[in-house]
Amino acid sequence: MSDQPDPPSNMPVPPALQALRDRIDDVDHRLLSLLEERSAIVAEVAAVKQETGFGIRDFVRERDLLADRGGRGQAAGLSSSVVESLFRVILWASRDRQAALGAEIPPDMPSSTVAIIGGHGGMGTLMGKALADLGHEILVADLDTTLSAADAAATADVTIVSVPIEVTCDVIAQIAPHCREDGLLMDVTSTKSAPMEAMLATCAGSVIGTHPLFGPSIHSLQGQRIVVVPGRDEHGWMDWLTTVLGGRGLTLLETTADDHDAAMGVVQVLTHHGTEVLGRTLQKLDVDIQRTLEFTSPIYLMDLLMSARHFAQSSDLYASIQMHNPRTASVLDALRSAGDELHGIVTSGDREAFKALFAEVREHFGEFSVQALEQSSFLIDRLVERG
Repeated sequence: MSDQPDPPSNMPVPPALQALRDRIDDVDHRLLSLLEERSAIVAEVAAVKQETGFGIRDFVRERDLLADRGGRGQAAGLSSSVVESLFRVILWASRDRQAALGAEIPPDMPSSTVAIIGGHGGMGTLMGKALADLGHEILVADLDTTLSAADAAATADVTIVSVPIEVTCDVIAQIAPHCREDGLLMDVTSTKSAPMEAMLATCAGSVIGTHPLFGPSIHSLQGQRIVVVPGRDEHGWMDWLTTVLGGRGLTLLETTADDHDAAMGVVQVLTHHGTEVLGRTLQKLDVDIQRTLEFTSPIYLMDLLMSARHFAQSSDLYASIQMHNPRTASVLDALRSAGDELHGIVTSGDREAFKALFAEVREHFGEFSVQALEQSSFLIDRLVERG
């Protein structure tokens, strides 16, 4: 998207330029060697933190480190903000490595056997790797495995249901009677009311619902949020789950099934539906996507990226998320009403009504607007840099 034309592919690189590129490559390779050395030290840090119980994240240390590196960068004639951004990524990677090495997992915590029903799917694979990193034995039961879901559930201490939403309750009904009474049955479904009811009705053991608020394609679990819905726990599985998920770098949000589904009506249903409306409109208008990119603003580019990303993924997943949430109808009715209202105001040219509506929405967002301006500006800057 640069205005500068690319050099012809057959144009030879000037010798003086090639010599400088070689020097840059050498510096970059040395930087990688230093990062490798740093990573090895981080592994030692993780071992000390696990032994002493010192938490992975030390906000005072991070603040002081970023200030020091930014100041040193500035003194060397570098942009302090660029240096700080670089070290924020390095710190993020450091925390992720420490979590994968179990820095916040008590060294005497016993290993558990975990069955993942649907373990070859995206989220099942991610959960399996995260738990395996911490030393737990993983049993995978899926449509293409010889191990059946019932046998896996009967063997395991913990059984995780990670299957499409529309079959979740059916799978729970099939495997729950096989789960051990001293074990834990949990799910990772995007809706919570129906799966929780199904697990509590058919499982004699402990029951906890979860919903990872991220997809399986993430690069790291660090700072990602996961909803936890307590159901029944007579054997201390909630403490186990909190330790394991928190230790792996996740932020836990404890709530009820009803509150979760109400929130997801906005966070998922409203968001996904709005994205789909945008994509469908572009398609109906027969918009030349590449042509619009020549005129793109950062905001349009962000919206376009999210829409294209959405439609590049599973239609079954997004259909299930929207069609199985109990709040879907009321949320989409409100969306249609808001669309009709704005359509009427804009097409009639009623500027005063538009300004009044704008003010009402701004007031609803309140102080969040200040935070939104700051964070969105950061995202726009990063997006422009990558362009």
